[in-house]
Amino acid sequence: MTVKVSERDDSHKSHEGVAAGIRIWDVYQQDLLVGMFHNESDAQNYKAELEVLESKRQQQAS
Repeated sequence: MTVKVSERDDSHKSHEGVAAGIRIWDVYQQDLLVGMFHNESDAQNYKAELEVLESKRQQQAS
């Protein structure tokens, strides 16, 4: 499984969000957007949760 965290670039934010200086962190699982967060630590925590859940699923399938 691939889970990635990346900061959304300005071209993918509203003009109002860019003007307000809002930062958004996206979490992708298997190249699908599964979460959006206003700070990186929340995004990283969610990524870790997804990885733990996937690990448990793989162990149960074995």
